[in-house]
Amino acid sequence: MKVYLLSLGAGLLVGIVYSLLNVRSPAPPVIALVGLLGILVGEQVIPFARTIIGKEPAVVSWVNQIKPHMFGHLPKGSEERTDLAKAERPADRERS
Repeated sequence: MKVYLLSLGAGLLVGIVYSLLNVRSPAPPVIALVGLLGILVGEQVIPFARTIIGKEPAVVSWVNQIKPHMFGHLPKGSEERTDLAKAERPADRERS
């Protein structure tokens, strides 16, 4: 989640700089972004409906289908970095 907040902060900073320079942003208009969000949500309607019709709990569809597709694999934080560092150590020894 921290990565997303940093990304938002960076975007806000760039937006402020653009405003100070009186430059238009190359980003797509908000209406296009809303349309993309609609596509992303619309893709999940059928799998969610199948879950409901199959009388499975809605959380099954959320955890297995909707969340991974809409939000991607969220960063795990320091655990991934620690695992990566451990994995790189033997390779570093071989190079020496």
